[in-house]
Amino acid sequence: MTLIDLQNSTVLVTGGSRGIGEAIARTLHQAGASILLHYSQGEAGANQIAADLGHERVYLVQADLAVPGAASALWQKALAQGGAINAVVNNAATMPAAAITDPWDSWSAAWQDTLQVNLVAMADLCREAICHFQSQGGGTLVNLASRAAFRGDGPEFMAYAASKGGVIGLTRSIAKGFAQDGVRAYAIAPGFVRTDRIEQVMAERGAEYVTRDIPMGAPAEPQDIANLVAFLVAGLAPHATGATFDVNGASYFH
Repeated sequence: MTLIDLQNSTVLVTGGSRGIGEAIARTLHQAGASILLHYSQGEAGANQIAADLGHERVYLVQADLAVPGAASALWQKALAQGGAINAVVNNAATMPAAAITDPWDSWSAAWQDTLQVNLVAMADLCREAICHFQSQGGGTLVNLASRAAFRGDGPEFMAYAASKGGVIGLTRSIAKGFAQDGVRAYAIAPGFVRTDRIEQVMAERGAEYVTRDIPMGAPAEPQDIANLVAFLVAGLAPHATGATFDVNGASYFH
């Protein structure tokens, strides 16, 4: 991490109270960044992270991204707390199951919620960030997609895979459309990552359920994602803008 110096940088991290988002927030903070840590329901986790980091250069911002328009309000709150924002890490996501045999109301609600949180809210935040970045000579967007964007997911998680496919198209379009403004946009597409949710899946279904198609034999650690985010936010690979980075233990290449 000696190459990574994020002093004088302010980064908004969505879904930062646990899992991958928590690892990203802690890693960027360790590299010197001020962190605008967004959470939805995870207030206790967000407060614990702030306490662990000594409340220095950490600002908590709550918003329920399932609510249309909440992302724009989140941006305004974040801007008021942090002043100029140099980068946004769009990590927040949801993954409700929706089988085709479910009642239509359940099916529709799962699709609406998934697309709203995983794609529409992300697009809203990107829109706000791009306008802000244009006014200050540039900035960085790192959007969390998924291996599912390319290889699909289980039939009950079609909405999730579709939303993550949208993240790829969104990121590439931003990279092409705003490169001349100094805006850099990257996507990261993890496979299984050892979060609490995946640990629970492994406990319930057996580790083999997760590891059987991963040549490295284990899910990625959240730190893998966090290190890559820090590298990209630090501006060390500007010409990689628009690229998607696979982090899946060699289980899939798009």
